[in-house]
Parts: sequence; structure tokens; C-alpha cells
Amino acid sequence: MTLNLEGFPLPTLDHLGVSSVPDDIDAKKIASEWFTQFAAFLEASDVDGALKLFDTESYWRDILALTWNFRTFVGANSIKQFLKDRLSISRPKAFKLRDEFLGLQQPYPDLIWISFFFDFEVGDTGIASGVGRLVPQADGSWKAHCIFTNLEDLKGFPEKVGHLRNLEPNHGSWETLRRREAAFEDKAPIALIVGGGQGGLEIAARLKMLDVPALVVEKNARIGDSWRNRYKALCLHDPVWYDHMPYLPFPPNWPAYSPAAKLAGWLEHYAEAMELNVWTSCEVIKAVRDEANDNWSITVQFSDGKQRDFEGVKHLILATGLNGNQPNVPSYPGMDSFRGQILHSSQHNLASDHIGKKVVVIGACTSGHDIASDYYLNGIDVTMYQRSSTYIMSTKAGWEVLFSNLYAEDTLPTDLADRVNASFPLGFMMNGFAQRATEAIAEKDRNMLDGLRKRGFKLNMGINGTGFGMLAWSKASGYYLDVGASQMIIDGKIKLKNDSLLQSFTETGLKFEDGSEIPADVVVFATGFGDARNLIRKVCGDDVANKCSPVWGLNEEGEILGSWKYMGIPGLWYAMGNLAMDRFHSKHLALQIKAMEENVFGPRYSRVG
Repeated sequence: MTLNLEGFPLPTLDHLGVSSVPDDIDAKKIASEWFTQFAAFLEASDVDGALKLFDTESYWRDILALTWNFRTFVGANSIKQFLKDRLSISRPKAFKLRDEFLGLQQPYPDLIWISFFFDFEVGDTGIASGVGRLVPQADGSWKAHCIFTNLEDLKGFPEKVGHLRNLEPNHGSWETLRRREAAFEDKAPIALIVGGGQGGLEIAARLKMLDVPALVVEKNARIGDSWRNRYKALCLHDPVWYDHMPYLPFPPNWPAYSPAAKLAGWLEHYAEAMELNVWTSCEVIKAVRDEANDNWSITVQFSDGKQRDFEGVKHLILATGLNGNQPNVPSYPGMDSFRGQILHSSQHNLASDHIGKKVVVIGACTSGHDIASDYYLNGIDVTMYQRSSTYIMSTKAGWEVLFSNLYAEDTLPTDLADRVNASFPLGFMMNGFAQRATEAIAEKDRNMLDGLRKRGFKLNMGINGTGFGMLAWSKASGYYLDVGASQMIIDGKIKLKNDSLLQSFTETGLKFEDGSEIPADVVVFATGFGDARNLIRKVCGDDVANKCSPVWGLNEEGEILGSWKYMGIPGLWYAMGNLAMDRFHSKHLALQIKAMEENVFGPRYSRVG
């Protein structure tokens, strides 16, 4: 797979025509002088003046602050047009440079920049933050290579946290008030959220802090069952520092990698502690868009068959996990005649259910590895069928390279780490930076990767050599972050088949194009999930689904499609991502909804074409 995102070569000293940078440069003085001019030019809507402060090969990424959209502008000409179109509308002002975390950074010997945070206001509407990086020039000056701006809050509508929390004592009425709030007996919620996983709960929490009544509808019997009911060996491959949830971070004794059952319990606790309105054992079976009144008529059906109809719901938010949690199961000849059991990974629960049987796992990415290792650890004969090459990195090496100074113990506060992470446009990452990190990880993982190659496992270095990140953002598959299964493959404990294409099922196993066969009693498809719009089609109908943008993948600017933003239908939103993305972007979604409800939203700055 290839991915073409507009971008420039890395701003190395050689590329910039800079022979060296003095050891005694005053980063704060340089940043302050640059920032003073930057603020003055933007407040005066002086586009030409502002452009003089940018390197020709530069980036500006904005999330809602100046565009009410997720946009990345690449190159001086694109930034110039953006500023011409938006400065007079957005009216940024009250710029303030932050002293903390300002400094010179040198990620590689030939790559150096001055990094800083700043705050500003967006007219009479918003409070925003920014991250900037300046690179040296051949004439001794420093110019912007990347600016990131992000909407933080709406003026007049702050989150009800900290000193804005409820300060009134409550003597005996709390339980009654909570029951009435959660029941929505005489009114509809402003926002109805489908899915009570971490994404749905985080959005509900964000909306609650902004005084937007929201209801979470969860089809399982308990909050957390979306994790609790998956295969018992499931454990997060992202570390706890990356996975904190808004307002209520994981406690300091939480394990670095959360077992699924433990995370399930935390989600249940989170919903209770944050006082979220959640209905379980029910699902949305129908949602009809009322164009005339700009709202939704929604039917919720409970597991006992009872229904509740809501009229006038303004926002329908789908937060049902990866691609709507709609399993993708490829079709092969002979599946109907196979005498064994066929499962999708989402249906797999206990490896111990299949003791004494021969199992084939189709798929060689995260779920495939997790499930195969679980079978081996339960003493079960298991073979992994690898259909195409996979990107592999160990979590230890990967997080040391990618997150050691970002998401780790005793580094940046999580909210600032999120902003730094978001400030690197994917066009920049694709054009050299991610490749360097991928090569460094591969060097740390050399013994493991060599062992996999010797075993015959097919490896790749990710899209254009960029590792797992671009695979995750573009298709949410194609990689495995190793937590032990790779060594099992190297040692032959997990058998491997990848030398011929699967042709068909037989009554007793699988047959391949080269004539070889594998006996199997159980086949598990670890083949991911389908198009999220299938869920939209199921709930909202064909007309709505056909008008929606794709959900997930990247557009030409390197921005993720569909999730957390306008997707073509007013009042319809999708929220899909890992815990870190849900934490960061749940606020963006909530701010858009609050701004619309308070009539301070827009106009949105959309891409042309």
C-alpha cells in the first residue's frame, strides 16, 4: 500500500543551508522576538507580514480554532490562502507566549528546532492554544516550520470543572435527581450516543461538563462488556501513560498495559464516577432525520422488546468501536461443508473451549497474534495463516523511540503531550521523520525481526517505511505491536503457514493453491472489521449512509476522515479511535456540538474538491 501526502524533505541543517548552530543560542529570546511579530501580524490581518516569518517549506495544522474544521495547510502558498480567507473571520487576538516547555530540541544531530507553546483568543468566541517550531535559516534568522492551533474552550461556556464544580451541599436528594436525569422521562436528550465503550463515555463526559444533556445507549448488559466479553487474553498494547481518560486518569498503581477485564471494570467505574446517563441492554434500531426541524427521531429497543421513542434529538453520535464493530469475514469455497467451527475474532472468547482441537487463525495482525498466543499458552495446536506481510515492532522498543519524551512517566502533562503529538502533521511525518523512527525501532528489534525472517514470517516496514502509525491512521490494520507472540512464532510454538494462497475449506480443514492442506477443527478469522457506514446504513437508512463521508482513512491533507467531525449529514457524528485519540478528540466533538447549540459555530472552512 502506498500513501501520497503532500509534504517536504526534513528541515535538516544541510537542507536549510545551515552549516551549524551556535551552542549558546538564546532560545527564549529568539522565540519571543519571533512570536511578538507573529502576534502583531495576525491581529492586524497582515498576511504578507506573517508569511515573512515562515520557511517556504512549512506547515500549519488547525483543529477548530481558525477553521471550525480539521485542516492542514502545506507550504507558504497554502498557508497564505488560509490566512487570507480566515483571519478577518476568526479575528485572533490576545496572544501570549508560554515560558514553560520553551526550548531548543535536537531529535537528531542534523535536525534542530526551537519549540514553544502559546495561548490566544479567537474573536469573541473561543479560547485556543498553539504549538510552534522554528528552524534556523542560512542568514542566521529563525523561521516557523510548523504551527499548530487548537480550540480549547468556548467563551462564556466553560467546562464545569475545578472552581466551576457544583459547590452546593446535597442532603438526601442526589439519588432521586440522578435517577430523573438518567431516565429522560419527559424530554429527549440533546445528544444520543450509541455505544458505551471508552469513546462513547468520554464524549458523554465532555458534553456533561459543557451542560449538554446526553444519553449513552449500550447494547450489552454492563458498561465495559465491549472489553469484558472479548477473548480473555486481550490486553492493551498501548501503555497507560498514553491511555488516560479525561477528568479521571488511571491511578498511579495501574499496570503499564491494561488487561481487558481490568479496563472493563474501570469503564464501569468511570461512568458512575462521572455521573453519566447510561442505558444498558438496549440499542438504537432506527434513526430518522427530520430535515425541516434539523433533528432526529430515534427508536431505542430494550432486550425485553420494549421500546422508547425520542423526538427532537439534535445530535446522533455513533461510538461503536472499530469500523462500527461490523465483522469482516472473507468468503471461501467450501465453508458450508466444513465440519468444524468457524469464528470471527470478535466471537472468540476462551482458548480453553478448544482444548484438544486443532486451530487455524487466519490473519497475522494484532488480534491474530493475541489469539494464537492464547491458544498456545493453553496447550492447543495452533497455526497462523499469514495472508500478506505484517509490520512488527516490540512495544518496548517502539515506545522507547516514539514516546519516551512524550507519553511516559514524569514527562509532559497528558494534555500538553496530546497537543505536541497533534502538532506534527502527517505530511511531515511521511517525509522522513517517521522513517527515521521506524529504522531506530527496527535496529532495537533486530534479533526478533531476524528470527521472524528466518522462520519465514513476511515482514514490511509499514507504508513507505513509516512503521505502524500510518497503517493505523490509514486503515487501522496491518501491524502487530509485539508483547510475546513473535517469539512463539520464532520458536515454532505457533505454527506458520504463508507459502501459498488459501483456496478453499474442506470438510476437515483448509486447502491451499499449491495442493497442501492443514487439518482444522476450529478456524478463527482475525480479519478485522468492515465499513463503519454499514452501521449507519443499518440504523439511519441508505439515503443517509450514501451521503456520508468514509469513516477512517486519510484525506489529501493527512487528516482522518469522518471521525469527530462533519461527515456530510448535519447532526450525525462518528467517533472512532484508540483511547488516546478518544481522549483528545472527544473534546473537539463536544465543542462543536456546544457551539452549535449556543449558535456560535462557524462558518466551517472546508476543502475545495
